[in-house]
Amino acid sequence: MTDDTLPDDDDGLRGRILADPARLLDDPEIMRALVEADAEAKGANVVDLRGLAMERLQSRLDRLEDTHRSVIAAAYENLAGTNQIHRAVLRMMDATRFETFLQDLSGEVADMLRVDVVRLVLETASPEDDPAIARLSDVLSVAEPGFVADYATQGRNVPVRQVSLRPVEPQEAGPYGARAPDILSEACLKLDFGPGRLPGMLLLGASDAARFAPSQATDLMGFFAGVFERQMRRWLS
Repeated sequence: MTDDTLPDDDDGLRGRILADPARLLDDPEIMRALVEADAEAKGANVVDLRGLAMERLQSRLDRLEDTHRSVIAAAYENLAGTNQIHRAVLRMMDATRFETFLQDLSGEVADMLRVDVVRLVLETASPEDDPAIARLSDVLSVAEPGFVADYATQGRNVPVRQVSLRPVEPQEAGPYGARAPDILSEACLKLDFGPGRLPGMLLLGASDAARFAPSQATDLMGFFAGVFERQMRRWLS
């Protein structure tokens, strides 16, 4: 046996390596260890350009793998969000009575959308103490004209977007009623009920501060708002 060969008791390992060397090449940790051992053998006065190139390639590979994982995670998250919206839309379309339609919002629809509170705010020029509104006060409330635009823009002089996703500060009062202190993020969906009707707003409130953020895409929420508008027009006609 010479110094540059494996001991006899490692013949099995040597045989496996020779039989399938690609397994070593596919293992980044083993390849890194081999390159480092080769660099140590050459000494400090020798610059190993091949080793530097491999390190750069490995770094690029690591970045590509991270990007790959991020893309896959985003795709799964988008698919999950699409499924949630579709299930919620189907549940809304099942209702045969307006009261059931609204009650579902604070029940199964809220659960499907993974939010803590759903509130429908309707603007009205003559707010009155309506028994029906009082009975549905956990999901329905009325407000004076102009409330929707003011709330959606937070009082700023900017166009009103159909969908606004944002974090919020806990409040003692507000459109979320008794749940207002628990809400840390929200989705504001502006609703158009057609010509001659005042607008409304659907609020989705979450106790998770990261549930809704301005950086998130709004296409799915825009689709949900569009379906909700059409359902409301049917009930209001």
